[in-house]
Amino acid sequence: MSGNEIFGAWIAVFLTFAIFSYLYRDNPFYKIAEHIFVGVSAGYWASIYFWTQIQPNLFGRLWPKPEDGIVFSGLTKAWYGLYGILSSIIPSFFPAGGIDKGHEINVVLGIPNILYIIPLVLGIMMLMSLIPKFNWFARWGIAYTVGMAAGLRSYGYLNSNVIGQIKGTAMPFVAGMSGMDIFNSLVIFIGTITGLLYFYFSREHTGVFGKICRTGIYFLMISFGASFGFAVMGRISLLIGRFTTLITYSSSGYHHATLWLLVIMVILLAIWSFKTPESKEAVEV
Repeated sequence: MSGNEIFGAWIAVFLTFAIFSYLYRDNPFYKIAEHIFVGVSAGYWASIYFWTQIQPNLFGRLWPKPEDGIVFSGLTKAWYGLYGILSSIIPSFFPAGGIDKGHEINVVLGIPNILYIIPLVLGIMMLMSLIPKFNWFARWGIAYTVGMAAGLRSYGYLNSNVIGQIKGTAMPFVAGMSGMDIFNSLVIFIGTITGLLYFYFSREHTGVFGKICRTGIYFLMISFGASFGFAVMGRISLLIGRFTTLITYSSSGYHHATLWLLVIMVILLAIWSFKTPESKEAVEV
């Protein structure tokens, strides 16, 4: 067992116990783990997003690596001169000669896709939110991003959920279908219609219409319950995985990391609890 593996095991056990310590009360161990998790996640996703989206899809289109034989115009030469300056400052982000990510220069015009300057400017404007004096610039970038995301998500949701649900509800009842297929189609059809009628509030839910709406409530509750049960099963699987890891790291190969850290953290939590007793306001809340 290498030293790096043992050190990683101790860190993993400490962070696991630090998160579990919140079951007792909010404490410094939990705050440490919380800040580490948020910071590492933000840094990791920022790095992943830059190298998978911004660098290849934005900068790669603004400064694609030119093919041999392309004649540059004066404006394009100046544009790639700016890239040369960026390449000399940050060569890891802007490799010499252009970014080779499969994007091409317009052979006829001899220029890159300069329309991508617009998202570049909007992105810079969003970063202006870090400067209080110019944070109003960020509204333009945020408004564009929110509007574009809402439009794309609306189309995707309409295509996958609404139209897909309509297609699933309108399954044909043909002679070749088995009894179970017909039963499933009836369940989908009744559940969809009654669930939609429950959200029809222009008429009072009484009489026959009220009974139909109540049937829709049953279908909705079954759906919500199944979703919640699936989420709980996923969390239980994660919990089992953490317990399995703690058992593994309690072996002599990891210098009994689980047992030692459990004892040390319990003692430190006890000392901290005696020095900082829980206030009455916190208990009442």
